[in-house]
Amino acid sequence: MPKRRISLADLNRTAIGLGQTLLGATPSPPPHALGGFDTHGISQHAHPTVADISECLFFSPGDGRIWLQDQRMILLHSEALGSLRRELIDSIGLDKARGLLTRAGYVSGARDARLVRQQWPDAEPQAAAIAGTRLHALEGVVQVEVVHARYDAELGDYDGEFIWHNSSEDDEHIAAYGVGGSPACWMQVGYATGYVSTLFGRMVVFREVECRSSGAAHCRVVGKSAERWDDPEQDLFYLNAQDFVGTPPAALADKLLGKARRATYLGVPQHKASDASPAPDASATMVGASSAFNAACHMLQRVAPTAATVLFTGESGVGKEMFASMLHRISPRSSQPFVAINCAAIPETLVESELFGVERGAYTGAGTSRPGRFERADGGTLFLDEIGTLSLVAQGKLLRALQEGEVERVGGTRTVRVDVRLVAATNVDLRQAVREGGFREDLFYRLNVFPIHLPPLRERRDDIPLLMSHFLAHYQRKHQRQVPGFSQAAVKAMFHYPFPGNIRELQNLIERAVILATDGEPIEPHHLFAGGEQSGGGVMSLHLQGNSGGTLHAQGVAGVGAAAMQVPQAAAAASARAGVALTPAATPVVAPLHQAEEQMLRQALQSAGRNVALAARLLGISRATMAYRLRKFGIGVKR
Repeated sequence: MPKRRISLADLNRTAIGLGQTLLGATPSPPPHALGGFDTHGISQHAHPTVADISECLFFSPGDGRIWLQDQRMILLHSEALGSLRRELIDSIGLDKARGLLTRAGYVSGARDARLVRQQWPDAEPQAAAIAGTRLHALEGVVQVEVVHARYDAELGDYDGEFIWHNSSEDDEHIAAYGVGGSPACWMQVGYATGYVSTLFGRMVVFREVECRSSGAAHCRVVGKSAERWDDPEQDLFYLNAQDFVGTPPAALADKLLGKARRATYLGVPQHKASDASPAPDASATMVGASSAFNAACHMLQRVAPTAATVLFTGESGVGKEMFASMLHRISPRSSQPFVAINCAAIPETLVESELFGVERGAYTGAGTSRPGRFERADGGTLFLDEIGTLSLVAQGKLLRALQEGEVERVGGTRTVRVDVRLVAATNVDLRQAVREGGFREDLFYRLNVFPIHLPPLRERRDDIPLLMSHFLAHYQRKHQRQVPGFSQAAVKAMFHYPFPGNIRELQNLIERAVILATDGEPIEPHHLFAGGEQSGGGVMSLHLQGNSGGTLHAQGVAGVGAAAMQVPQAAAAASARAGVALTPAATPVVAPLHQAEEQMLRQALQSAGRNVALAARLLGISRATMAYRLRKFGIGVKR
């Protein structure tokens, strides 16, 4: 008998009872675990419920958009996705198609996990974990039956088993290729990996052990912390857009260069005069699965076989030198020197001698002749970091060397031909510097042959769980510590933190936390933010921007740091834009957090005429979050 179809409105009205039918979960007593959980049944009353999640789905037919809170969604025919899947497999092969779809699923799962964290910051771990199954069902992908799910917060250990019914991926794969010999729910496995890894801040790998596409009656998937699998590399392989992503540098050198070339690559210590970079340690491994990171990797792979000049742009700490080093390692020049120089660290008087070399007796103190960086990099790659700091005079000399392909040492009388691939990096806008007269236009166009922009970490937050897990494992080995993982408060704080120092700052925070944390205990927020950083937890508050035209701003309560809430006098400016009047306090109010929050909720609800959706807009939060907090404080709303 076909199952009954219901509208979204019906789903909202009958969410709890229907949720049991849709999700196949058995009701159980309300969850009580705080840091971890171990359960075979999930209560349908635990927030976020199906009703909570469905309230985050908005249709805007007037402008052709659908939203899942702040993420744009689309309704796509399953057959259209199946057609795309077939063309991918037929055009680029099974493995590459599987990787593309797995990464797409990972990004989707990571985004949904961020939605759950932002909308229901107080949700208990098991409820937040099972919310992913409810989102997957609501999005029409698959019906999830929970066999069991367990998470040990102290050990950072996850173990779960699920049965998938009505997989849309299986339907399309079987329609195109019939029943075969391997699982085919690639996007769904990527989604589960991305969701749970993002939620708990450590790498959790899901594997499909039974699949309808391989002849099983249903799909069965098992998820474990990465270190619990004997061979997680085969699963993680599909998360990497390129072979060089996530591969330890030593193994990469063996693979690309062979033993003899690897010896050449590793053979020069960093302090030697040749400046050929030594192999970076595991902390320098490129890690990521976000769309922004993968786009940069594809660009890197595209330009690597050529001799084109590459210009890396991006904020400080995003990994420009790492990308430059990887570009050299996957290029035909990999067996030749890679020479790096930080232009900001060279005094103006020494720029010419550092770049082009010096002859003996050229100036006082020049007791011996020595080659410059161009000569040392002959046949290989020269990386000029922070090139925007060079003076106009130094820029002119650099431009001539690039144009002529030859250099002349300071105090020398002959020119030296050099074959160098130039790679540059900058954290300033060189186009703006050209307009302001601080950078030569002709040099800019010489450098800007193949620009690659590296996004800041705040724009690739899907990579945070991968980076957290990677650096945690690295620094546990380096410092001989036994730290099992991150507490839920620490994960929450990391996902809210803006990371002004990008990946370099994340790396430093985790190294500090590994040193400060006690062996056997998880990392807490105070271990991470012990250096004066303002953790990203925040409190719900109304902020006055300037002396006029005040704006109403709300930050989710993350449970770290603050204990007070401020209500500014001019908060009514924001409510005026919504067409209601929000009565301001005569003076800023400072009160215990729970009292101030309840007062704000009541005030916003009263100003909105008991309209929950309007009150939520006044506070800058979603209706689902507003409804949850009203229930939390027992504030009744007439329906």
